[in-house]
Amino acid sequence: QVQLVESGGGLVQPGGSLRLSCAASGSLFSIYAMNVVMNWFRQAPGKQRELVASIASGGTASYSNSVKGRFTISRDNAKNTAYLEMNSLKAEDTAVYYCNTEILRRSYWGQGTQVTVSS
Repeated sequence: QVQLVESGGGLVQPGGSLRLSCAASGSLFSIYAMNVVMNWFRQAPGKQRELVASIASGGTASYSNSVKGRFTISRDNAKNTAYLEMNSLKAEDTAVYYCNTEILRRSYWGQGTQVTVSS
């Protein structure tokens, strides 16, 4: 129905950059792809999962205050892929990053990709 697969995580030094990708697939996603909002969440150890960035099908984006100005969300509708470009990374950005979308009031999640910012 809907599959979300994240990639691009890893270990990076403070101040560095990473680009995460979220490839979406499935019969249900194909029907609604042009109408759904794609989200990136993250969850650090011992903390609640938080919304980092969202992008509507037309490209309108929003960000949490903690990443505004450093992260950029984008999407390629032809490839059913969403991206999260992360710059000026800080230790507090360390978390598992999850791709998410909601279709017909059901929330779908990827398996997550680990981002570790450390020297």
